Amino acid sequence: MLKRIAVFCGSSLGTPEKYDIAARQVGRAIARQGRTLVYGSGSRGLMGQVAMAAQREGGYVVAVNVERFRDNPYTLDTDEYTVEATMQSRKVAMIEKSDGCIAIPGGMGTFDELTEICCMNQIDLADLPVGILNVDGYFDGLLLQLRRAVEDGFMTPQDLGRIQVAQDIETLLALLDQAAEKKQ
Repeated sequence: MLKRIAVFCGSSLGTPEKYDIAARQVGRAIARQGRTLVYGSGSRGLMGQVAMAAQREGGYVVAVNVERFRDNPYTLDTDEYTVEATMQSRKVAMIEKSDGCIAIPGGMGTFDELTEICCMNQIDLADLPVGILNVDGYFDGLLLQLRRAVEDGFMTPQDLGRIQVAQDIETLLALLDQAAEKKQ
């Protein structure tokens, strides 16, 4: 079982409630399964929903912030807290502190984090299972684009096959565990 799961997601306020519900389910599932949540340290948006749900379930939460937001009032009190110099080093630190990564709905930062771990896996700088929680088809467009990249020779089918996709968190975590077991 993967013990430390990085969750990449949005921190924006005012997004549809269905994403808040999914974020809370992610935090609860990670905690209930005895896993550690690694996340970007915010208390707002889906980021906050994931972390607070994990904490309410007694889960262990690791926050990785960036210097620019060190004094931001929107951080949570977590079990571990580190600050990185840049957004890029924060992203890499989150990946390094994790056994697997999950993207749930978010914006440019989430897409950046997701594509970074996929690229790192592709060029053997990392070897982590990657999952997408495709809440209400949120990532359908991205998945279509990734399939196009395979069709046009910019990615291999194996690269795309490294990405696990599910609509519910329990299934996604099981798929990530299976992917990790296959590598051993």
